[in-house]
Amino acid sequence: MLRAVVVLVASLVLGGTTSYAQGLLPDAAAPFANSASGWTVLTALLVAWHAGDPRARTWHAAVLGAASFVLLVLGYTVAADLRGFFYDPVLFGVVGVVVGPFVGVAAAWLRRTGVHAALGTALLAGVGLGECVYGLTTVVETTGATYWVAIGVVALVLLAAMLARRVRGAVPATIAVTGTAVVAAAFVLAYRALGTIG
Repeated sequence: MLRAVVVLVASLVLGGTTSYAQGLLPDAAAPFANSASGWTVLTALLVAWHAGDPRARTWHAAVLGAASFVLLVLGYTVAADLRGFFYDPVLFGVVGVVVGPFVGVAAAWLRRTGVHAALGTALLAGVGLGECVYGLTTVVETTGATYWVAIGVVALVLLAAMLARRVRGAVPATIAVTGTAVVAAAFVLAYRALGTIG
């Protein structure tokens, strides 16, 4: 219970911190504070830490994934308001409710082996790789390439590390590699669609 409370409080605080970080981070790292992968990384790290509790269950990770993502959005919204900016949390709040459970479960499954680890790896590495492609093909002219390349490298390192340590066998390995590519492609398409909405 205490770990869950820590995840929730940390999510709200970190969400607010990302708003301030937009103006404080060097240009090369600034996209972290204003990207889907930034909040995905924070949610995944918090839920993975919670999953270290032997009493943690998969449904805990799903609920915490959604709650963490939504609280990141709300924290960002409050901090933006305190800074004199308006931010409408509805769109990414809904995204958090829909995607957050998958991020939470994926983060928890990184502690497992076989197909579960492969699926968790595919989702998280796919998001990172998808954002890399999106950043390098859509917004690189205004943001620079450094962050997008870095998040792509992190995604590939995660995939390679999981293949080496927890994803063993032809079927799980195929799921991890193919799944990463599929999630990356879906991410790019979805994010471009959201861009036309926002």
